[in-house]
Amino acid sequence: MNKTTFEEIIQRDGKLIYTNKGDSMMPLIKEGRDLLVISRTDGRLKKYDVPLYKRDSGQYVLHRIIKVRKNDYVICGDNRYHKEYGITDRHIIGVLTAVIRNGKEISVTNRRYRLYVHVWYFLFPVRAFIMRARNVIRRIEKKR
Repeated sequence: MNKTTFEEIIQRDGKLIYTNKGDSMMPLIKEGRDLLVISRTDGRLKKYDVPLYKRDSGQYVLHRIIKVRKNDYVICGDNRYHKEYGITDRHIIGVLTAVIRNGKEISVTNRRYRLYVHVWYFLFPVRAFIMRARNVIRRIEKKR
């Protein structure tokens, strides 16, 4: 059986709908809960866009652009605080255009989505502290 790649599906259909693996985009995207709509890109992406890209290692990643530079992007997952540099347009396969949760489609142009993006990005400098505190609270709750 021939396995179709994400690139081939987007090229053929103009979009890809799939479920993610991992927790790097939580709290927005949760593994096993959400469907993601990834569409073909049209030119350079913008700050806050969420590209699906393929690292040189072959790993597919879905993270948010936090800075657009002349030749590349600075990217970071919503549930991460380490920035990734050197992602160029050649790595980009598509861009998130919607999240489907409980059968309802949430567009990236939705006002609540955009508010989430701006608040979460504003918190970026303290994200490490917030995530560590959250993990400590979870460990305490598990012990009860």
